[in-house]
Amino acid sequence: MKTVHQYTYEILRKNNIQTIFGNPGSNELPFLKNFPSDFQYILGLHEGAVVGIADGYAQATGQPAFVNLHSAAGTGNAMGALSNACNSHTPLVITSGQQTRAMMGIEALLTNVEAAQLPKPLVKWSHEPASANEVPHAIRRAIDISKAEAAGPVYVSIPYSDWDVEVDEQNEHLLDKQIVSAQCLSAKDLRYIKEKIQAAKNIALVLGTDVDRQFANENAIKFAEALNVPVWVAPSSPRCPFPTTHKAFQGILPASIMGISKIFEDYDLVLVFGAPVFRYHQYEAGQYLAENTELMAFTCDLHEAARAVVGTSFVCDLDDTLARLSEVVEEKSIAVVPRTQLALAEPTTDGYIKPERLFDLLNLLAPENAIYTNESTSTTNILWERLALHGQGSYYFAAAGGLGFGMPAAVGIQLAQPERRVIALIGDGSANYSITALWTAAQYKIPVIFIILKNGTYGALRWFADVLDAENVPGMDVPDIDFTQIAKGYGVEAYSINTDGKFIEVFNQALDSDKPTLIEVITADLK
Repeated sequence: MKTVHQYTYEILRKNNIQTIFGNPGSNELPFLKNFPSDFQYILGLHEGAVVGIADGYAQATGQPAFVNLHSAAGTGNAMGALSNACNSHTPLVITSGQQTRAMMGIEALLTNVEAAQLPKPLVKWSHEPASANEVPHAIRRAIDISKAEAAGPVYVSIPYSDWDVEVDEQNEHLLDKQIVSAQCLSAKDLRYIKEKIQAAKNIALVLGTDVDRQFANENAIKFAEALNVPVWVAPSSPRCPFPTTHKAFQGILPASIMGISKIFEDYDLVLVFGAPVFRYHQYEAGQYLAENTELMAFTCDLHEAARAVVGTSFVCDLDDTLARLSEVVEEKSIAVVPRTQLALAEPTTDGYIKPERLFDLLNLLAPENAIYTNESTSTTNILWERLALHGQGSYYFAAAGGLGFGMPAAVGIQLAQPERRVIALIGDGSANYSITALWTAAQYKIPVIFIILKNGTYGALRWFADVLDAENVPGMDVPDIDFTQIAKGYGVEAYSINTDGKFIEVFNQALDSDKPTLIEVITADLK
């Protein structure tokens, strides 16, 4: 008979999960003992960074990533990162160690009391097996649930005494079981949608994160071109579903009720693919849509469809739907007006590089297939206006707005996509949330280019303070942090620059390196 330990690794292997992300504690050691040689363990120095790295890896591969955390304290440290994974529909299988079953009842140290309740609001399924015999089934169930649409994280708490228990050979069936999910629209649905599109005179197309996550980008372009309509990216999108260089691209929608309603007031039909309707942030009162504007949404997530405040929603496979609609729609005769192209930002002579100038330089220097993670929240709107984002998987942002995503996610994405170059754009406030990701990048020689935009303040908060008329707020500045010294301490090459020439030199050098590099870019006058 095989042990729980043996079955678990066989199940992982059968599901092509052979990279494990973690920061182990004592409860996890029995799972990690005799670690198989065909598996890879990626160590992070903080659980938030561990989940962030795994989140980036899973998003970039489109497959579940396996995370091994410590009991309650370790899982608690990871909750902020878990909120981002939940909102981005990232398939993660998160396991945590639990006290031995012999001492769980007396709540010995490192007992995770009511373990399944701790992460429950942020996962699709949370479970602690009733016995060791159930553990292999729970692991396989967790994998299947995590990747079923809408994908997302799951959580399994496993007492450390379970790993050496021999279990029923019926578990062999778990190695070969399969789930096939088909979410195709019916012919009746397609006829209805086609008729609505044909009847509309002025159509707007909105694309969201799940278009990119389901690898539906090419069919989204095909659909937009077949219909000949303008395209917006959904507000606060954590991924880029449409090339920002395409003539139909109009920009990213604002995250406000009134702002979106105003943009679409002259459209009689708005088509939304792969995004909530809509994810608002700042409150600006108004009608959700103008009186004569109709909305149709296509989503992989029943909960998003249920939360939508307007329109008709279809729960379906986005790639299949876009492909099939592209074949039946007729081109609209109204000309799509390309957005105004911005002139190149001029360099300053005051000892710093403006964000606009930095993004223009990246357009000139970075490979066309570069991947960007963004956690410079105060410059996000500038990024969407200026940065050239081309193909699938070219952009990642914290889906729940939780800081600490950008640096570790870049490490995980680069690990998953070694043939492309990952550039992490990080604010100097955001960088402090997960700075330990630098150590993982250095130790595993993961050649991310980390760019810290240093302005000495929480720029996004200053903007929001103006929106809320919040004056004289403390804690808005973060002066006197030398990121180059921190990076060097973790073993990462680092430079501080404030001129175009030096940035070009250092960035090209980083592109040629097979190790991570940190570039601290002074983006404001810090005197």
